[in-house]
Amino acid sequence: MPTINYAAKEIQFKIVYCGAALCGKTTNLVYIHSRIAPAHRGDLVSLATAADRTLFFDFLPLSAVILQGFKTKFQLYTVPGQVIYNATRQLVLRNVDGVVFVADSQWDKMEENVESFRNLEQNLQKQSLSLDAVPYVLQLNKRDLQDVAPTNYLQYLLNNRKRRVQSFESIATTGVNVFSTLDAVTQVLLHKFNRERGQLLAVPGGGGR
Repeated sequence: MPTINYAAKEIQFKIVYCGAALCGKTTNLVYIHSRIAPAHRGDLVSLATAADRTLFFDFLPLSAVILQGFKTKFQLYTVPGQVIYNATRQLVLRNVDGVVFVADSQWDKMEENVESFRNLEQNLQKQSLSLDAVPYVLQLNKRDLQDVAPTNYLQYLLNNRKRRVQSFESIATTGVNVFSTLDAVTQVLLHKFNRERGQLLAVPGGGGR
């Protein structure tokens, strides 16, 4: 559920980047943050654990979508990749509006990808949410490396569901399809919000967290 600020006429959506450790979640956020003008973004904040970290920042796009007079703002988060920080994953996913699942394309990371995807589903279920009800896209990252699985195999592992979602082959270190991935998930969640927005925007405080 997005946060609606009636005084500022602003709707804030929360997008969380999920995936196994070292799959490229942090690289995505660092790249996005570096390409957005300082006037349109907040600080990149890092909440470090002993061996992993969670990042977040918010930004107002240059061409922000206007919904019934409200500007759209986005807050981007990563979850820690290591399983021992699952409690932090659950906390970060609370009230999520959209998800980017970042898969590591390397063959030796397939099991970790599947485990992380299942963990995402389980953590959403603890919020009484189904993954199929949450706007999300897949990012098949590290396509520039040598020992990578074919994209159709990654699709079989992670996108073999009744509802297939958009997926993007990416190289987050150089920015290939980083913004395409972000644009896609924002469009899906905005489309979902448009279908449901009437009641939320009609009642002050109706969409607050």
